[in-house]
Amino acid sequence: MNALPPLAASQTRPPAARRLHVVTWGCQMNVYDSGRMADVLAPLGFGPAASAEDADMVILNTCHIREHATEKLFSELGRLRRLKEARAAAGTRMLLAVAGCVAQAEGAEILRRAPYVDIVLGPQTYHRLPEMIAEAEHGGRAVIATEFPPESKFDHLPEAAMPAGGVTAFLAIQEGCDKFCSFCVVPYTRGVEASRPAEAVLAEARALVAAGAREITLLGQNVNAWHGDAPAGGEWNLARLLRALAEIPGLLRLRYTTSHPRDMDDALIAAHGDLPMLMPFLHLPVQSGADRILAAMNRRHTGADYLRLIERLRRARPDIALSSDFIVGYPGETAAEFAATLDLVREVGFAQAYSFKYSPRPGTPAATAPGQVPEPEKEARLAALQALLAAQQQTFNASLVGRRIGVLVTGRGRHRGQIAGRSPYLQAVHLDGPESLIGHEIEVTIAAAGPRSLAGERRAANEEHAAA
Repeated sequence: MNALPPLAASQTRPPAARRLHVVTWGCQMNVYDSGRMADVLAPLGFGPAASAEDADMVILNTCHIREHATEKLFSELGRLRRLKEARAAAGTRMLLAVAGCVAQAEGAEILRRAPYVDIVLGPQTYHRLPEMIAEAEHGGRAVIATEFPPESKFDHLPEAAMPAGGVTAFLAIQEGCDKFCSFCVVPYTRGVEASRPAEAVLAEARALVAAGAREITLLGQNVNAWHGDAPAGGEWNLARLLRALAEIPGLLRLRYTTSHPRDMDDALIAAHGDLPMLMPFLHLPVQSGADRILAAMNRRHTGADYLRLIERLRRARPDIALSSDFIVGYPGETAAEFAATLDLVREVGFAQAYSFKYSPRPGTPAATAPGQVPEPEKEARLAALQALLAAQQQTFNASLVGRRIGVLVTGRGRHRGQIAGRSPYLQAVHLDGPESLIGHEIEVTIAAAGPRSLAGERRAANEEHAAA
C-alpha cells in the first residue's frame, strides 16, 4: 500500500479551530494590547499562528509615534492583500484587521486606500472584537470602531493569559495622557488619562504570578499619573499600589514605564528607596535640555527641574540608573539649544536612552510650527547625540564588570548549556547554567560587558544551594 502524503497544517486542525496572527509595532503597551486581543479571541476558537500564511485572521497592531508609521502599514497591507486574494481563490477566507494608534488616527482613510481590510479598530475598542468579527463575516461590509466608549475596555476584558513558562509580564494599569505635549499624538489616539482600580490590578498581578511571572512591569502612557480606586474606598497613588504589589508572594521584581517628570511625587521617590523589589532603573523622558524648547513642547518642566528630580531620586536610591527619551531638531531648535541637550546628558549620565529626529505628526501643534529644522541638520544632531548616549551606555555597562549582581533567569541562552536573564538595570545577561534556574533570581559576577548585554559567571553550585 502506498503511504499517504502528510496532511497540510490546515487539514490537521479541529474543524472549529481558527488561527490568529498578530503583528505588533511600537511600544510595550502595544505588546500588552496584542496579547489581550488574543485573550479576547481565544473563546472564539482562535489559536496562535506563527505567520500570516497560516492564519485565518491577521491583526496589524500599529504605532503612530515612529516616523513613516502610515507608510509602513500600507506597505504591509499590500503584501497581505495578495495573500488574502490567494486564500479567497482557494475558497477560504482570511480576516484582516488594523488596530492601534494608526487605526485610531487614520480610520476612514485606511478603508479608502485599502478597502479589502475587514476591521479597523482603535486602542479603546478591542474588547469588542468578537462582535466586530461577526459583523464583518455576516454583514458584508467593513467594520470601523474608533470611538472612545464611555466604559473602560478593562471592565470587559477576560482574565489575562500568561504564556507557559513566562517569567516576565506586562500589566497595563493606566492609559491615555492629559499632558498634550505639542509633538505627541497619544491624547488623540489613546484618549485622556484613565486608571484601572487597584483591586483589578492586584488580581491580575496575582494571576500572573500564579502562572509563573516573577517580574511584572506596570504599563501606561503616563504610568506615574495612575490614581486608582482603592480596595476599601478612597484612592491610591502609584507608590501605594507598588507597596501592595510588593506583598504578593512569589513576585520578585517590579518595574513601571513610561513616566512623566511632573508626576514623580515624594511618595513615589520614597518608594524607590523603601522597596528592594522595585528595580533601580527608571525610564524618565526629558526630551530636551533647552528650556525654550521644553516650553514649546508643552513639557511643563525645565532642564533644572529635571536635574533636581534626578538628584532626589539618587538620594533615595543611590544605585538607581536612568533612561530617557530625546527629540532633536524640534521646530525652532538652534545649535545652542541642541548643545544644551548634550550638556544635560553629560550632567545626568544615562545607562540607556532612546533618541529620535523630530518628525511631524498630523494634527499636533508642532506639525505646523515655524522654523522646521532641515533634515541634514537633524541627522547630524541625532548622530552626535546618539554617539554620546552610546558611550554613556558602554561606560555604565563596563562599570558592572567584576561586580556581583542579582540576575533573574528568564530562559535559555543562545548557545547550548547557556541561560539568559535580566539584570536589575534591564540589561540582557548571558551565562552558563542549567535550565532548572529559569524563574529564579541568582547571584552572578559580571565578567564582561558589551554595548547592550553582559556576560556573567555563576557562583559555585554549593553557594547557590545555600543561598536558596
